[in-house]
Amino acid sequence: MQYTQFGNTGVKVSRLGFGCMRLPTKEKGKNVPDVEVSVALLRKAVERGVNYFDTAVFYNERLSEQTLGQAMRGLRDKIYLSTKCPGWESQKPGDYRRTLEAQLKRLETSYIDFYHFHGISYDNFFETDQRTGWIDDARKAKEEGLIKHISFSYHGKSGDIQKLVDLGLFETMLCQYNVLDRSNEEGMKYAKSKGLGVAVMGPLGGGRISGLPKKTAEKLGIKAVASAELGLRFVASNPNVDVLLSGMSSETQLEENVEYVSRLASLSASELDAIDTMMKENKRLAELYCTGCKYCVPCPHGVEIPHIFKMVNYHRIYGIKEYAKKWYDGIGTGDLKGKKADACTECGECEEKCPQKIEIRKQLKEAVELFK
Repeated sequence: MQYTQFGNTGVKVSRLGFGCMRLPTKEKGKNVPDVEVSVALLRKAVERGVNYFDTAVFYNERLSEQTLGQAMRGLRDKIYLSTKCPGWESQKPGDYRRTLEAQLKRLETSYIDFYHFHGISYDNFFETDQRTGWIDDARKAKEEGLIKHISFSYHGKSGDIQKLVDLGLFETMLCQYNVLDRSNEEGMKYAKSKGLGVAVMGPLGGGRISGLPKKTAEKLGIKAVASAELGLRFVASNPNVDVLLSGMSSETQLEENVEYVSRLASLSASELDAIDTMMKENKRLAELYCTGCKYCVPCPHGVEIPHIFKMVNYHRIYGIKEYAKKWYDGIGTGDLKGKKADACTECGECEEKCPQKIEIRKQLKEAVELFK
């Protein structure tokens, strides 16, 4: 396992971090963790050199923290714990502290190493503070030793990262970054220049990268690597990345990722240039089809047009066929409350609003055939 200094925190972390959002489950389609299997997997990760474990209140049906706490019994001095305070559940003064104290109990620990304000943007960070006072609560918790480092996780506009860093409050950050989503590159670079430790989630794009055809590597002149290794090597090649979080739900995934990270060799400048050129061309081709502006919604009949077209792009342009089919089939479940392409009545309202004048009705018919 490779290790690195985590910004100016004084902590040395494993390059591979364990993201505890996809722990092994007992029943297919349900996200309730199989505690016995999950505990064994998490302890195996420690044996294999992983020392950074990231969780949150909502992961695995609110059972991730509890499971991680059980797994880390007797190992607390060997690992660093990262979890998060959700602003959307912080509605009144004291909620930050109440959330933190409950998490300490679930994690069976007296302190958390990296405690994140969860999924904030610059604006909602202060909106939450106005109703709860959570900034002062965080400082007080750190003074008391309940948290060691104040951190933030980020899902907003890339430009807000710099503004958050300039507050001088944070010591580490966590954001999305992979070969398909590079929107946070400048923010990560800025954070690193200011001494923050930078962890990234989704280095394999929630499974999308591991679904890239192996011929992609050959096309780029990168020798005989699995697409998952290509994705991890791309992220690790960014000097502004310290920790690559991976959600692992089996010992096979753990062993593969440990192996990949243990032998990580940064991509060469020519390889990075080739990836950059390929991704720009793929993006250009995808945008000829749909830019994702969402002017076409809401559809009067509930068709998830932007999501459908995004999956079509993954299938046609990037060759991520299994992933695209899975998430097309998922329409109508979970957060995807809308309908599939076959619910289109050809009313044409979407085409009237589309700035690119895409033949949406025709493309939806093609999506029906594509995802049969």
